[in-house]
Amino acid sequence: MLDISGLTWAVTIGLIVVLLAVDLVLASLRPHRVGFGEATAWSVFYVLVAVGFGIWFAGQYGGAAGTEYFAGYIVEKSLSVDNLFVFVIIMTTFAVPEKHQHKVLTFGIVLALVMRAIFIAVGATLLSLFSFMFLLFGLLLLFTAVQLFRHRNEDPDVENNVVVRTARRVLPITDDYVDGKLVTRLDGRRMVTPLFVVLVAIGGVDLLFALDSIPAVFGVTDEPFIVFAANAFALLGLRALFFLVKGLLDRLVYLSAGLAVILAFIGVKLILHWAHVDIDTRVPEVPTSVSLGVIVVVLVVVVVASLLKTKNAPDTKAHAGSLRASRRQDDAGA
Repeated sequence: MLDISGLTWAVTIGLIVVLLAVDLVLASLRPHRVGFGEATAWSVFYVLVAVGFGIWFAGQYGGAAGTEYFAGYIVEKSLSVDNLFVFVIIMTTFAVPEKHQHKVLTFGIVLALVMRAIFIAVGATLLSLFSFMFLLFGLLLLFTAVQLFRHRNEDPDVENNVVVRTARRVLPITDDYVDGKLVTRLDGRRMVTPLFVVLVAIGGVDLLFALDSIPAVFGVTDEPFIVFAANAFALLGLRALFFLVKGLLDRLVYLSAGLAVILAFIGVKLILHWAHVDIDTRVPEVPTSVSLGVIVVVLVVVVVASLLKTKNAPDTKAHAGSLRASRRQDDAGA
């Protein structure tokens, strides 16, 4: 285990909080349609921050630790792109005005960071106490990979999400967004706006992605600090990336299949690690450098193959993928 000082933790968390605070202030004080130029500038900025942190981290704690950070960052960044698919679906389903999408995304990122911080703490504790957790995490990732591949051409059914349906049933909801407010008073009655329901949907999505992404990054490194930093810096750029690539997401037709391959690979890596520790040290392990290479190759193949596919078949549209068949599809099949 790396000896990460309290000062390093404090400075890293402080940097993340400052960046989040800037995002929140911009979203609340100046709601507006985020253009391509602005989204590009912010995306480049967040990538440079993440890369700069990785270079500093490698210099301080060694090349192996730096490799683990960059591998974890790339895993989380690629999984975050799938998040973007679902965010687009949510924004479209609830017809969120463009000037309020910045606020929704920033809230989603903050909530995702909080949830993942909790999962990281729990996961790190379990892994330190029970080595068989590597086996359980590996099996979870394999199950997720199989389900994602099976339903790679589907989208999550947001409207039939149990949390969203419950919110609609028990809360009084206005018909419009009321200038981006979460709660308002109409005819003397306190009501929530559709934006509140959107945030509920985003929160549910964040929870599901945390359940998958944390075991995935623990497959690359078991250092809690690296897991947290990789997640945080990948998520910080998510808002800008949303506005930058939302027009291109429809072209990544093989992304869900590629993510399924990556999750399955990391699942196998975790299971091999468990077998090496608990069964026989002769069981081979997958080095982090190999993991990084496999992840990068899969992502490059996915992007190139997707662009070629949509060039030859322009009507082909990408899907976010789902872990289960949607109710709409079940009803259609019936």
